[in-house]
Amino acid sequence: MNTTAHTIRGACPHDCPDTCSFVTTVENGIAVRVQGNAEHRHTDGALCTKVSRYTERTYHPERLLHPLKRTGPKGSGQFERVSWDEALDAIAARLSAIAERDPQAVLPYSYAGTMGQVQGEGMAARFFHKLGASFLDRTICSSAGGEALVQTLGGKVGMKVEHFAHSKLIVIWGSNSIGSNLHFWRLAQQAKRDGARLVCIDPRRTETAEKCHEHIALRPGTDAALALSLMHQLITHDWLDHDYIAQHTLGWEGLRERALQWPPERAAEICGIPVQQITDLARAYGTTKPAAIRLNYGMQRVRGGGNAVRAVACLPALVGAWREPAGGLLLSSSGMFPVNRAALHRPDLLAGKSPRILNMSTIGNDLLNEGSVDFGPKIEALIVYNSNPVAVAPESGKVVQGFLREDLFTVVLEHFQTDTADHADFILPATTQLEHWDIHASYGHTDVLLNRPAIEPVGGSRTNTDIFRALAQRMGFDDACFQDDDETLCRTAFGSAVDFQLLLDQGFATLPVPEAPYANGGFPTASGRCEFFSARLAAQGQDGLPDHLPNHELQGSSAAYPLAMISPPARNFLNSTFVNVQSLRDIEGEPLLEIHADDAALRGIETGQMVRVFNDRGEYRCKAKVSTRARPGVVNGLGIWWRKLGPAGTNVNEVTSQHLTDMGRGPVFYDCLVEVAPVALVAGVP
Repeated sequence: MNTTAHTIRGACPHDCPDTCSFVTTVENGIAVRVQGNAEHRHTDGALCTKVSRYTERTYHPERLLHPLKRTGPKGSGQFERVSWDEALDAIAARLSAIAERDPQAVLPYSYAGTMGQVQGEGMAARFFHKLGASFLDRTICSSAGGEALVQTLGGKVGMKVEHFAHSKLIVIWGSNSIGSNLHFWRLAQQAKRDGARLVCIDPRRTETAEKCHEHIALRPGTDAALALSLMHQLITHDWLDHDYIAQHTLGWEGLRERALQWPPERAAEICGIPVQQITDLARAYGTTKPAAIRLNYGMQRVRGGGNAVRAVACLPALVGAWREPAGGLLLSSSGMFPVNRAALHRPDLLAGKSPRILNMSTIGNDLLNEGSVDFGPKIEALIVYNSNPVAVAPESGKVVQGFLREDLFTVVLEHFQTDTADHADFILPATTQLEHWDIHASYGHTDVLLNRPAIEPVGGSRTNTDIFRALAQRMGFDDACFQDDDETLCRTAFGSAVDFQLLLDQGFATLPVPEAPYANGGFPTASGRCEFFSARLAAQGQDGLPDHLPNHELQGSSAAYPLAMISPPARNFLNSTFVNVQSLRDIEGEPLLEIHADDAALRGIETGQMVRVFNDRGEYRCKAKVSTRARPGVVNGLGIWWRKLGPAGTNVNEVTSQHLTDMGRGPVFYDCLVEVAPVALVAGVP
């Protein structure tokens, strides 16, 4: 038999800072292998375990291949196959009827199931703008930290990731880089081989923390206290770059006064760490050049998360770390990309309408809201794409209750029958990254990547863009922009700012970013300086200076729930994505709660025992693992498993809350108190 094989360049679509370039090998129309692109310097030929098995996901036996219509009760997972025309006609008719009363009763719900500019919000945003649907405040991952960067540095900007290889001190703050930022970790390892010191700050003793020179295991939600205490030491020992402060910062005197209130003894007590760790880190940071900080989003998922990121983002300016390419800070580089969102999303289609804004992090409460003058109309229709809110949204007991409403019309665009899809009225099968066009920015480097389809859509699946085009046509949206094909949308995303021919030729294009972008100031703030004091925050009634804000659920405040819980991602999943890929689930095993030996002994808990993790919001069950990865007083609920794959049909978000962060309106997944107890056996059955 003759075998015709060829390769197609693509890009990883998942929510990871690395945004890898990959190459798909296709034989006789079948994708047989996905490999890292060796020609892309940030990927360097290597993919994570998850994405290297992407063909297993694309050809999964449970892949949705045809539209489905609900036949049983909400949440039962009972559906029948229907044609695309039947599904789309019914959906368009229902949305039209609702919109005729009030289009704000329709809500899109999406996030980063794909990070692509086209299959993400490209055509979807045009559709919902034209409809006049409620806006979704997309906060569930990074909005507190993102807002903090905007208030301090002027945008989601930072040092170029490749220069970490030449840093002499790297502080990895709130990141398990080995699991969630693999290609940065390779740079950190290169720096380590060249003599750099690596320090990891994280409540959990992660795989990354184990391989750093030092691990600072602070309590969840105390990062700002640590950062302010580091400033205290920089000031009192005069490890400062006075010229950089004078020339390129704003609000120094106020920050100095604030920091001097945080001697190491005070911070050590709040953080639950030795004083010596604070003083040693301050000395290293103040005297080592170049020094770099790699922040990630875990540390901003608490009440004071925005303030914490602001405090950390002030540190490089104090010591003049920005002067050198290998100095500074990186949380996100996404603000460096010139995405032409107006041309792509077409907000002009609103035609003067000003829909309400609903926060995706409070979807549980919002779906149960009957409507009011302040809230607006009751949500009557929910269109879910690129997300699995029943599994990933906080306080999932309420989320499920909302999705079970018989009067809620729910449409889910998906690859698999997830927890959310189980609650749909219609499920529409969507394409995976190997089957469609897309274009990608990154939040970990500064390259634009193009994804070209390697294979035809599997079964009857359709692209997100095709689905929204078809709905627009049925609803009489005749604007020319609804005829744009996906390649046109890819070209629109960056316009003339990126050479599209270069993207076609090699799959990626590097943005012209200076090697040390803030060596001479020039921050994208209104003042052009690193703003220790934010006048905009002050105008909103907030503290213009960063400060430590205690958690909503402060340890020691509840005798009933004495343990703090964080819920970092399982290494082989990405939130709820990849959970149903059998080879990856085999590696993870089963839902686990890591608990320190001291806390386990107090509760009579042993490794392998089924436990209840509970608070006033609910409970979930999983196996306990007595582990040094957990610090005393803190348990680690590794997630996010699909609820229906959990021992009791729930997951870790059963106990998280719908409280919000200090800025950015984000969720507080790691600001959560619980108790843990062994599951009592009745006749040997839990």
